[in-house]
Amino acid sequence: MTKTSAATTTGRPRRSNGQWIIDGRAPLNPNEEFKQTGTSPLDVRERIETIYARQGFDSIPSDDLHGRMRWWGLYTQRAEGIDGHRTGTLGPDELSGRHFMMRVRLDGKSVSPDQLRVLGGISNDFARGTADLTDRQNLQYHWIEIESVPEIWRRLESAGLQTIEACGDTPRGFLLSPVAGVDADEIIDPSPMLETIGRRYLGRPEIANLPRKFKTAATGHPSLDIAHEINDISFVGVRHPELGPGFDLWVAGGLSTSPRLGERLGAFCTAEQGPDVWYAMIRLFRDYGYRRLRNRARLKFLLADWGVEKFRQVLQDEYLGYELPDGPAPARSVGNPDHVGVHEQKDGRAYIGLVPQVGRLSGDVLIRLADAMEGAGSARVRLTPHQKLVVLDVDPDAVEDFLAEVAPLGLTARPGPFRRSTMACTGIEFCKFAFVETKAAAAALTAELDRRFEGVEIGTPISLSINGCPNSCVRIQLADIGLKGQLAKTAEGSEFAYQVHLGGGLSTMGRAEAGFGRTVRGLKITADEAADYVERIVRRYLAGRSDGETFAQWSHRATEDELR
Repeated sequence: MTKTSAATTTGRPRRSNGQWIIDGRAPLNPNEEFKQTGTSPLDVRERIETIYARQGFDSIPSDDLHGRMRWWGLYTQRAEGIDGHRTGTLGPDELSGRHFMMRVRLDGKSVSPDQLRVLGGISNDFARGTADLTDRQNLQYHWIEIESVPEIWRRLESAGLQTIEACGDTPRGFLLSPVAGVDADEIIDPSPMLETIGRRYLGRPEIANLPRKFKTAATGHPSLDIAHEINDISFVGVRHPELGPGFDLWVAGGLSTSPRLGERLGAFCTAEQGPDVWYAMIRLFRDYGYRRLRNRARLKFLLADWGVEKFRQVLQDEYLGYELPDGPAPARSVGNPDHVGVHEQKDGRAYIGLVPQVGRLSGDVLIRLADAMEGAGSARVRLTPHQKLVVLDVDPDAVEDFLAEVAPLGLTARPGPFRRSTMACTGIEFCKFAFVETKAAAAALTAELDRRFEGVEIGTPISLSINGCPNSCVRIQLADIGLKGQLAKTAEGSEFAYQVHLGGGLSTMGRAEAGFGRTVRGLKITADEAADYVERIVRRYLAGRSDGETFAQWSHRATEDELR
């Protein structure tokens, strides 16, 4: 096939971007060097099992400790006692403790009660009871010791679970609609397609060294429940007028410090074509992605330079081998994408969306949830992209008994509006990038806000995201109210504070399109001020909104004084 995107000759030398297919594979920074040293970064597993788990933490060289071990879902966690003033000044060895965060990738798959018990047992035996839900449908442990890792892997894999490529410059965990295959309004069930992609391609060395992480999402649900605008590739269910149900393709979204929304390719693919399209896309990223600078290595930067038309042509001509038909855009979203509450399945049984406290569970909660599920006739639960749980296949006659049984576990299907719509990242408790504490602060804040707004009719839920650093792990730019932890300068030096983002959102809950929140110059609040600030701004919205106006719409037209 002809290369449609070769560099054109100009009068001045072209600076290398580290694109393998154009510039060759000479590594241009330390990250690219360690990824090319030896065979595949995935090979670190053998060293973990045969050397590091036996000889201990001090036997791990830096390139494995801070690099290749991510390919198996392991990051060093923040050392205890290092406050946020030192986050940006210390190196990885100084910030890192001797314990690990371990991420279990679930790819949106259903988890059985027996698997929950395995996950809960690992939490209790090796992770000091920790078990956090992420907004990527993963489960994270903390306090993992290197000596325990082989046994944890053995237990996970004996239960059909895995950590492979849960972190690192790899095809990260997939997002899947939590109600795939069960909701009557679903356009198409994407779960068989994602299972095929995972079975064929996860762990293949040829696509295990990418310029940066690569995120995948798929939904056939009309609520657009997988944040399709912020993934590297998203398959969004649509009905083609001639070809029937399939997927509209979205590419190259991402947040962090340089947020960019994904764009429609304008191309339609069937579920049968999906694995080939995914494989073509990831190889395009591998070969053409920018590797010289890590802060420009995500796929979104390539799309920004190429544009959609060229991107689609290269994908089809050089990697897929055929043209995809044009297709329709997704319809405007219908329903709440968090799936909280009790809902009827298409088979007459019920699915129940449960809200933990800002995504935080424990080993005991996982084990007791498994028991409660079995008592209610359910054999599977899914995690959601909103740090929630969806228990499937519940006997309708058992719903109330089930809810009563899980309530003491801190799980509810009928939360207050702020508990329901709040997410928080790991924060300074475990994360090396964070400046502020998040989980406990978010739990206290949502409890206080639900108390203050008890009995007040808010209407469309107001989403709240609390992030410990600028990396936007819980999508602060796309929340109605996003709080970004940072150090704020004061006359005395600096203090911990949140920068406020207002009026962001994805194209869900009836919103026409995604958009980033606005910031107000100089507006920063402390954790102690957060409840008063959020109450003040929400009450101003409730008093000043026009008919049908959302918080996001109001906050973009409000004056800066109204937003302080």
